[in-house]
Amino acid sequence: MEHLDVLVVGAGLSGIGAAYHLGARCPGRTYAIFEGRETLGGTWDLFRYPGIRSDSDMFTLGYAFRPWTEAKAIADGPSILKYVAETARDHAIERHIRYHHRVKAASSANRLRRRLPAKLAYQLIRWRNVLGQLYFFRVTRKRPQAAKKAIIDMVRGHLGSDYDVDTHFTPTYNPWDQRLCLVPDGDLFEAIKAGKTEVVTDHIERFTPEGVLLKSGRTLGADIIVAATGLEMQVLSGSEITVDGRRVDFAKTFSYKGMMYSEVPNLASTFGYANASWTLKADLTAEYVCRLLNHMDRRGFTECRPVNDDAQMPASPWLDFSSGYVRRAMDRFPKQGNKAPWRVHQNYALDLLAFRYGRLDDGVMRFSRPSAQTAGRAEEKFVPLRQRAG
Repeated sequence: MEHLDVLVVGAGLSGIGAAYHLGARCPGRTYAIFEGRETLGGTWDLFRYPGIRSDSDMFTLGYAFRPWTEAKAIADGPSILKYVAETARDHAIERHIRYHHRVKAASSANRLRRRLPAKLAYQLIRWRNVLGQLYFFRVTRKRPQAAKKAIIDMVRGHLGSDYDVDTHFTPTYNPWDQRLCLVPDGDLFEAIKAGKTEVVTDHIERFTPEGVLLKSGRTLGADIIVAATGLEMQVLSGSEITVDGRRVDFAKTFSYKGMMYSEVPNLASTFGYANASWTLKADLTAEYVCRLLNHMDRRGFTECRPVNDDAQMPASPWLDFSSGYVRRAMDRFPKQGNKAPWRVHQNYALDLLAFRYGRLDDGVMRFSRPSAQTAGRAEEKFVPLRQRAG
């Protein structure tokens, strides 16, 4: 049986980033990437519909260690896929990928640009965008109605006073109760004004041979209908995790730093920010896992396990978002507490300080070296799983 120190699940943006950090920070560790499909790229290979592009700027969605050099900050899908593939190639990550490999279950027993150098310019732009995102998010949460009005007024400025913005571009929720969409260079609004695109706000009564009948009585003719009914989020892609012979019910766990689970040893997952670029949190998670691995190596530990000793700690939803796909899934996800390290911050600056410089032995993370006799069936020392929906 082959032994691996680390198993990375998924060869997408997060998985390739995790592999880079393992190679750079834990060169003595063996690892493999299990990818269920036949190629790398994750989201950016799976979804190929026309016009697919990033919902965050590439100076923050891109890796901290590899500057984004393309002209467009909001990039198209093929460009992002190329970026991920080139990263895997240039850092000798491809040889660690095992395609057509899926993790169905895991078990653990009580055991183990011009005037500046390109990289400097990239980091400056990256931090400018990070701080801008943090400021904008803070303003929208403190003054949601004012922020909502400002955004809608911007839309009205693009579409003109004769367009029904109140009906078609005024949601019932406030900014960042759900994710915001970027419209680079106003291209969507230009298509609407040119008559190439129409936004219809209504409820579907039923499908008809001609297309869709709306509750207002209007029929939308259509040759093709895309049923964009939302994601079905799963914890760890639905993998069955057992600890000491018991199946883990993640809904009864607390999230540790937004990446590990109370009472579950040697398991970390990546879930990016809801209000900023995914890769910001993915990079920090990979860095933190490497810190844990190196700490365990130095001290001779084979197991790390977050333990919640506060039975009275209030529990709240792990992700405070009103989107339907989030609300449908939160009863299956871990909870968050009201204090560190059990509180899930949507704040890159706070997480950077905690993940990069915070104490590893924080009184919550328990390190141990279980004996070989009680190691059970588990072979992997540490498994950082890439969380993905669906």
